Amino acid sequence: MSAILPPAERLWWKHPLDRVEGTWIVIALIWCLIMFAMMVGWHIYGAQNLSTETYRTTPEMYAKKAQAMVDKYTVRTETADNIPVVAPPAGADVYLTARLWNFWPILELEKDKTYRLHLTSMDYNHGFSLQPVNINIQIVPGFEHVMNITPNKSGNYSIVCNEFCGIGHHTMVSRLYVK
Repeated sequence: MSAILPPAERLWWKHPLDRVEGTWIVIALIWCLIMFAMMVGWHIYGAQNLSTETYRTTPEMYAKKAQAMVDKYTVRTETADNIPVVAPPAGADVYLTARLWNFWPILELEKDKTYRLHLTSMDYNHGFSLQPVNINIQIVPGFEHVMNITPNKSGNYSIVCNEFCGIGHHTMVSRLYVK
């Protein structure tokens, strides 16, 4: 028999299964079930995945909400682009916008206070990576991702886009201050 010619009997599933083949099929099936159960358990008990809410939005609707927050809670501006730094009160809705190639505004949050962080992109897929905490979320245009966050350590954190978004991707960084 040759690999070039088709098999004489085309109904391969009617041939008896060898014991070794059957053993490996059972092992693979059991391993798949274990891995599936581990994914569910890791999400629930491992505290590795953020539970977020997601809503459809438009850039115009989201921009209005973000601008209202900036107008209300701006404390100063930073960088050459005069990006506003906002310090909302605990429990407030905080809006962070991603667009080519920046995050807007810069957030200043209080330690051990809970906020509702809203994220969206105005143009392309972007990533939200909070370092060194290693929180990673993909930000998709047309969707508003909302998560409850409670910063538990004071300091300055970096926000980095970790989803390639074009030629200026390497410059898409921002800061988050926790006081």
